[in-house]
Amino acid sequence: MLLDVDNVSSVPFGTGPPTREELLAYYPPRFTWEQIKTFINSGDLGLLKRHKQLQTRYMAWTAGIKQEHGSMVNYLLSYRLQWGKPDMLSVRPSAFNDEPTNIPGDLADIAPPYFTADTPDKYISIIQNDWPYLVPPEIEHTLVWTQVPIFHPDIIPASIAPRIEQDGLWGFTGNSSPPPSPSNLPSCLPALAEWGVTLENMVVSQRGTEEEEALVREAGRHVDEYIRRKWKESEWETAWFVNPPRLQSVPGLAHIHVFARLKV
Repeated sequence: MLLDVDNVSSVPFGTGPPTREELLAYYPPRFTWEQIKTFINSGDLGLLKRHKQLQTRYMAWTAGIKQEHGSMVNYLLSYRLQWGKPDMLSVRPSAFNDEPTNIPGDLADIAPPYFTADTPDKYISIIQNDWPYLVPPEIEHTLVWTQVPIFHPDIIPASIAPRIEQDGLWGFTGNSSPPPSPSNLPSCLPALAEWGVTLENMVVSQRGTEEEEALVREAGRHVDEYIRRKWKESEWETAWFVNPPRLQSVPGLAHIHVFARLKV
């Protein structure tokens, strides 16, 4: 439920990860769910933005975290990520109920060479994004952190490696209709005006051959299957993505972004 403007002054303003009430009061959403999906499917994941004032708060917070822990990776590994356990540290409750992955026998103790839908839970930490992007209040922004790489030469052939390095991977689940076409992007660009985004300064690869497009889909298959298992399609609609290296804020740890909408 959105807050009344008259109640904004009663919401405490902090310096750490924002509560749901803070997000609604001080960092209100700018994008619709359809716009979010259009941005993802456009091919330029850099279109996904955090509220500018929240970004300033985030940068100030990370400076303190780095001073205390030495680096963001140290903070995540030593405190924030609870490998194989539910997220108990988020200041924003989630409707997502993570069911453990049942892996028989000794396989549960073996780290795979790269991320798959069968990666044991002990190598994964699913948490709410403490510093979410500008998404509607009904959309949860979740992060799937993993100790094993998502980009790996065994599943990313050399012929598409430069494209994945620039564009990353993305997909959609829980909706029988296709995602918004990138051709819809011009109508969404006014929502990105304050960031100076134009069609001319987007970073997008040209569409490849049918064979190349099939290889890109195959490269994202493991992540897509994992999302479908965890966020049951009868209950959730999701848009997921893995940022390319140029957009990764914590390049030392692989992670998947999941925007999830609980179906009514």
